[in-house]
Amino acid sequence: MAVLQMQRISIYGLKKHRKHILEMIQRRGVVEINDVLQEDSIFQQADMSAQKTQFEKNIAASRQALEVLNRYASEKKSLFASLEGRKEIDAAEYDAFAQESEKVLHIVLRINELSKDIADARGSIQKLETQIEALTPWVALDVPMRFKGTKATAAFIGTLAGDLNQAALEERLAELLPQTPIQVDVISSSREQTCVFLLCRKPDAANVEDALRTLGFARPAAPSKTPPAERVKTLEGRVEEQRKIMQAAEDEIKGYADRRESMKFMVDYLTMRQEKYEVIGRLMQSRRTFVLTGYIPARDADRLSKELEEKFDAAVELSMPSEDEDVPVLLQNNKFAEPVEGVLESFSLPGKHEIDPTSIMAIFYYFLFGMMLSDAAYGLIMVIGCGLALLKFKNMEIGMRKSLRMFFFCGISTTIWGFLFGGFFGDATAVISRTFFGKEVVLGPLWFEPIKEPMRMLMFSLLVGVIHLFVGLAMQFIQLWKQKKYKDALYDVIFWYMLLTGAIVFMLSSQMFVDIAQLGFILSPLVGNVAAAVAGVGAVGIVFTAGRESRNPAKRLLKGLYGLYNVTGYLSDILSYSRLLALGLATGVIATVINQMGSMGGGGVGGAILFIIVFILGHVLNIGINLLGAYVHTNRLQFVEFFGKFYEGGGRKFSPFGVHTKYYKIREEK
Repeated sequence: MAVLQMQRISIYGLKKHRKHILEMIQRRGVVEINDVLQEDSIFQQADMSAQKTQFEKNIAASRQALEVLNRYASEKKSLFASLEGRKEIDAAEYDAFAQESEKVLHIVLRINELSKDIADARGSIQKLETQIEALTPWVALDVPMRFKGTKATAAFIGTLAGDLNQAALEERLAELLPQTPIQVDVISSSREQTCVFLLCRKPDAANVEDALRTLGFARPAAPSKTPPAERVKTLEGRVEEQRKIMQAAEDEIKGYADRRESMKFMVDYLTMRQEKYEVIGRLMQSRRTFVLTGYIPARDADRLSKELEEKFDAAVELSMPSEDEDVPVLLQNNKFAEPVEGVLESFSLPGKHEIDPTSIMAIFYYFLFGMMLSDAAYGLIMVIGCGLALLKFKNMEIGMRKSLRMFFFCGISTTIWGFLFGGFFGDATAVISRTFFGKEVVLGPLWFEPIKEPMRMLMFSLLVGVIHLFVGLAMQFIQLWKQKKYKDALYDVIFWYMLLTGAIVFMLSSQMFVDIAQLGFILSPLVGNVAAAVAGVGAVGIVFTAGRESRNPAKRLLKGLYGLYNVTGYLSDILSYSRLLALGLATGVIATVINQMGSMGGGGVGGAILFIIVFILGHVLNIGINLLGAYVHTNRLQFVEFFGKFYEGGGRKFSPFGVHTKYYKIREEK
């Protein structure tokens, strides 16, 4: 439960050691570099834009080449590849790759060139096939489509709209040109058009053309110089040539499959170099020296300083950041609380003077999640699944490991609440034993069954809400106390404790409230009167202090009354915890309905098959929906109700200069 102390670090080194110093800092990943120094006549920043642009182009080319290679020679991955994490290599392997990088880059460019050849060939094939498709209706024509006739005759080759047969066409032409002899050949016809060849005497050509125009005659847009059948054969030969080009390119690409890992490393290698050159462009440099400034966690400062000074004779200066600096935030928690750091980060990291709420948040997070899902079988599935993954995949990425560990603890909580409430795949034990064995065996709750006692569950949920909110107020008290704002701690926390606690105790002394809540006890009227007095003192204190920043007495009073009105906000916050009842009941009721549906087939073989199918599909769907619901609503109770009492956030995440690769990670030197 800690926000790590940050120190400002300034590194002064010789320019000839710049590359090795930056590579060491990058591999350690503990320094966030910032720009606070200004250029002057001696120290200036170098322009690295050209180098960064070239790296970006090469990275893009390498990624594209990998995509192309995976398209034609797919990589075999296991079902759990996402859990295996990046492959570890040592620094020596990284350094050795520098000698091979040019060769790998040549392969990358060659693969991209082959991919372009394939794309060009595919485009050419598409164009050729379009031409073949256009010529297909004309393949029966034994003269070139550009044929205009002989010295004595005129030829018309083209299309007419619609489906016409030869007799109908001859009849139409006879009506239009009764005295003109015309030779008509229908080459092909379809619903859309009729391809025709017409021959007439040359003196009659003009009249025939006019008649054809009235029938909607159109010449081909791109007539072939050779007979269509011959042209189609030529085009098909070209298609085959392009297919051979494609096949040869694909075969060559597949031949590079054994260089896939080198290409992956190329992406990471270039990414690291790009980040390094970006940092170089931010350094202040003279002719022979450079200066680097940034932030480093105090726990790592001495070790890195000693290493730099011993290896490179560099000067390292450490200092505490000033109060007005925007210092980055890095959290450090134990294995139990660490998994929910990601949830906290999705809201916001702690701001200045705020404590890290992760540890307290983790306790309530697992507690509330388990109450909402509350089925022992579902919890055991989560525990076993996450536990096996964590044990088997030791090289898993940190973010994935944290998430699985979080759901592992959530699964433990879910299992405990499931047994307390008597849920194991709903009422599966009772339904299975009754349907298939003729004797009902019930897995009873260790505490009570929420479906049968919903009011008891509701009261318990509201009690959990009160505790959760009171802990939030306690966190606010701690923060104010650490900042030595003792009066604010009294005004903004103690008075609210008095008001809320007094009101709750007073209600517990009311017979009407006890009857509604179905409680088995009631407090004495004396206790209720004392509680009412305490609540009254708290209310008066809030009225007179909530608007204390205003000097005008009237405004101060009005703001105080408005502050007291916030008690309705506490009421709505407490009622929000009724979702613990709603989601817990939803899980159990849906599971029960699934079991009842599965048992509708009876106890025979057919009934058993039906039950298994319905049971598996139904419970997979139920655990998926309610797992998501528990996750979302647990986050909401943390972000809105709990954090609303003490936490604002606004901290900036610590973002060190490090190894941000996709496929490989460099093993830290011991």
